[in-house]
Amino acid sequence: MAKKKNITESNLIDFYMDYVLEHGKAPHSVYKFAKDNNFEEASFYAHFGTFKALEQKIFTAFLHNALNLLAQNEEYQSFDARNKLLSFYYTFFEILTANRSYVLFALGEGNKPINSSKALTKLKSEFSDYIKSLEIETFNIEQEQIEKIQQRTIVETAWLQLLYTMKFWMDDTSAGFEKTDIFIEKSLKTSFDVINTQPLKSVIDFGKFLFKERMQMN
Repeated sequence: MAKKKNITESNLIDFYMDYVLEHGKAPHSVYKFAKDNNFEEASFYAHFGTFKALEQKIFTAFLHNALNLLAQNEEYQSFDARNKLLSFYYTFFEILTANRSYVLFALGEGNKPINSSKALTKLKSEFSDYIKSLEIETFNIEQEQIEKIQQRTIVETAWLQLLYTMKFWMDDTSAGFEKTDIFIEKSLKTSFDVINTQPLKSVIDFGKFLFKERMQMN
């Protein structure tokens, strides 16, 4: 049988996700992976140097898909930063849900902390760029060094918030992951209220929600 030609990055991602879900582990070698999917080994290396690089690309592909969908929505373009980020979260987690089996495999292996996963390295970089593009307003302090610290803090906090939300979603057993939707809404509202120095009600509300969830889990 003739080898498949014109293998794309998307093809390789599909082949890889199918493989790990069917076998419960990563392929043993690029050679075997290429042979099993009937394409030349060189086609893999035209796009990725290693399986680790491919794994990282999968999560940035989820991000790109979410942003591409949002870019097609005219209403999204008129949103403020809070609502843009809220729309992103809902869209991104819909994509994660459509690929839940793979995400649980990639991030749940060995019960390692999600923030230690190498698969999310590229996602962190590109998500951080997205957060910067939102130009989230901070305290109006006319001091360049402090403003830089504020912006860096926002980016790092946003990343930790995304990780925590992903972990909450991975553990969520509610129908349609409705608790994750509530978590997203309350956590983002709290974050922006803190930035806008109006935190108390949202912090208490979000705290009650987290306490209730932890009590139920225990």
